[in-house]
Amino acid sequence: MAERIQPADPVTLTAREAARRIGSGALSSRALVEACLERIAREDESLRAWKFVDPEKALAEADERDQRRKRGLPLGSLHGVPVGIKDIIDVQGMPTTNGTAVDEGRRPEADATLVRRLRQAGAVILGKTVTTELAYYQPADTRNPHDPERTPGGSSSGSAAAVAAHMVPLAVGTQTHGSVIRPAAFCGVVGFKPTYGAIPRTGVLRLAPTLDQVGVFARSIEDAALAEVVMGADGSDTDVREYPGPLTGTTLSEPPVAPDLAFTGSPAWDRAEEGTEAAFDELREALGDRIEAMEMPEVFARARGWLDAVMRAEMARNVGHYVDRYPDQMSDKLRELVEEGRGIRAPDYLAARDMSTVLHEGLRPIFHRFDAIVTPAVPGEAPVGLDTTGDPAFCSLWTFCGLPCLSLPLLTGPNGLPLGVQLVGQRGQDARLLRTARWLVRQLTEGEAT
Repeated sequence: MAERIQPADPVTLTAREAARRIGSGALSSRALVEACLERIAREDESLRAWKFVDPEKALAEADERDQRRKRGLPLGSLHGVPVGIKDIIDVQGMPTTNGTAVDEGRRPEADATLVRRLRQAGAVILGKTVTTELAYYQPADTRNPHDPERTPGGSSSGSAAAVAAHMVPLAVGTQTHGSVIRPAAFCGVVGFKPTYGAIPRTGVLRLAPTLDQVGVFARSIEDAALAEVVMGADGSDTDVREYPGPLTGTTLSEPPVAPDLAFTGSPAWDRAEEGTEAAFDELREALGDRIEAMEMPEVFARARGWLDAVMRAEMARNVGHYVDRYPDQMSDKLRELVEEGRGIRAPDYLAARDMSTVLHEGLRPIFHRFDAIVTPAVPGEAPVGLDTTGDPAFCSLWTFCGLPCLSLPLLTGPNGLPLGVQLVGQRGQDARLLRTARWLVRQLTEGEAT
């Protein structure tokens, strides 16, 4: 379990508050980066959230940010704030190993688009966070900060754990099935996966392009809204057609409007643990007439199968060469994935892929009536054991349809561990989703909203 920290420690700051203090001169970027590096040095030998950290380079970047402020130059919304980057995302000069030993020593010559945009916003790239093997289901070495015997989730395990352990205020991950929402829920942080096509994946390991989406881990909804700095087309990723921003202005607008919420257990409700059912019963009671139970038509239960078919077929095509060239260095799970993916017939793959649009259209009437859907993020607390990354079943439908999703650390399970509340919005309505989430957090934690 991560070491307790004092409230005055800079590592307790949210990204927005850190940027504000750095911009005003109340805190230096160097002081914040030093505090994060010190915490990593103390904690990461046991937590194992980081694949690579370059303290000298990070401090040099921090010094440059401090000098820029002193010269009175324009400052970005993340000025001087350290950020962690999942190790399937290219960072110039830093190792990007994609969670596999066969890529050890690979150092990209250019930043991924999103990394370049983070730098333009003033962020300091602190290092690379651990991912599972090729961002699939084979667990990595990262531990859960709340209980080292439990999984932190995957595949963005290092990013979630690093934010939860106050090693960095903001980190980037990716989701092809449930790899942002699930680890955020298990580690007790805010996880935000924007609308499909909002953030370019140029310079990100290509897994299943129909499903691959970039997301962020933060300790507040306001920080999650900072994802807007990496959104928008870059001319290279042809799937980036949406710009669901700006986010910050809407998210922070006052007062938060009381929304109409729909509750569903989703097609995966039969996987929910007893403690999850009880926690959501209490949540619904607390929200009263602001939330209404909703039954999902049977067809939505087939989303998991269609997503699996698309994911396996596309991953077999995009990462199958790892199995072909290095079969003895790949996990059984990855070899099985590639074999299954290569066995999927083209008509079956195309039919499965087309169902994403069909299901998305079927969800439109729900969002005409409700501001967001409330549903579990995971079946229960993080499972005991480091041989699993947990069950992504509660993410399947929403990922398949490309909807914006949030995991909010609002509930706890029977063992006192985090239990994420997933909030799902209409495609392209990310700002509305964030504002709804802000109302929900205030209602449940502060009792401010009515």
